Amino acid sequence: MVGVPNVTRADASAVLRNPLAFIAARWTPDPRTVRRAALAALVMSVVIVVTGGAVRLTGSGLGCPTWPKCTEDSLTNTSEMGVHGVIEFGNRLLTYVLCAAVGWAIIAARSQKPFRRSLTRLGWAQFWLVMGNAVLGGIVVLVGLNPYTVAAHFLLSSALIAVAAVMWQRTREGDGAPRPLVGKAVQQLVWVLVGVAALLITVGTVVTGAGPHAGDSSEVPRMDVPWEDVTRLHAVLAWVVVTLTFALWFVLKAVDAPRGPLHRTRELFLVLLSQGVIGYVQYFTSLPEILVGLHMLGSCLVWIAVLRVLLSLRERPGAALPGIPAPPAQAYDATSASIAGPR
Repeated sequence: MVGVPNVTRADASAVLRNPLAFIAARWTPDPRTVRRAALAALVMSVVIVVTGGAVRLTGSGLGCPTWPKCTEDSLTNTSEMGVHGVIEFGNRLLTYVLCAAVGWAIIAARSQKPFRRSLTRLGWAQFWLVMGNAVLGGIVVLVGLNPYTVAAHFLLSSALIAVAAVMWQRTREGDGAPRPLVGKAVQQLVWVLVGVAALLITVGTVVTGAGPHAGDSSEVPRMDVPWEDVTRLHAVLAWVVVTLTFALWFVLKAVDAPRGPLHRTRELFLVLLSQGVIGYVQYFTSLPEILVGLHMLGSCLVWIAVLRVLLSLRERPGAALPGIPAPPAQAYDATSASIAGPR
């Protein structure tokens, strides 16, 4: 039997003053634990989007007609509310699971040795995005599922996914200055790809806000835009993203880029291909709920894949220790100095 150490008054005071510092002083997680914590936060940020889509597609958006309680008299759903109440309240409960995942990521990052302030800040950024989206979700309910607030709810979730993806990537890197693996021209092409992908997702929220899936069994106002026209615009933007991805892959092959950017670009192309198939099938089959849900999942995966392409264009070695210079960047021959750049 191992004795439990006594908790002194000073220990209790330290916990109250700064619980994260107290934990960090007594626990050093394995780097794999930090990576898994960041990945768990990323996975949960995608899960909460998918379950939010399930709330909408089952007409359960007002299953709990008020917020923060489920009804005026009950914090939880009641049997009289039926399946819609169960689905909506279940999605609210998953917010606590998301908070737990983000909290674990923050604690793991804060406890890592040496301390990495940038990693911890990414964890806290997720926390505040979750809190902001929880409040916005309450506003969505209180205004009767106004489509513009629903769209903002989804876009804020996309911002959460972006921060979570960056944190996951940063757990596998050092804190040294980033070293580009490709030249300026390739970087600019990828930034254009990121911008168009963000626009694609934004227009996708308009397609949903103007389309038939209102999120409630009763009549809910839709965005006053021509649904067919905005759907065509969404499809055009999707083809632009596919074209840019295809062009990027050829450019990377032409300049003999490292395997990392090539692999990430290939993964993005495969995700886009799957998402495109789902998109066209759902369009020509009158938007069945299951395919719309899969399309929402695909939207999250496309966004993550695009960000991974962007993050693969540089490497970040470990920061130099005092008195010890950081290792020099590895030199490569480049087909074109302006395109290939240092690798």
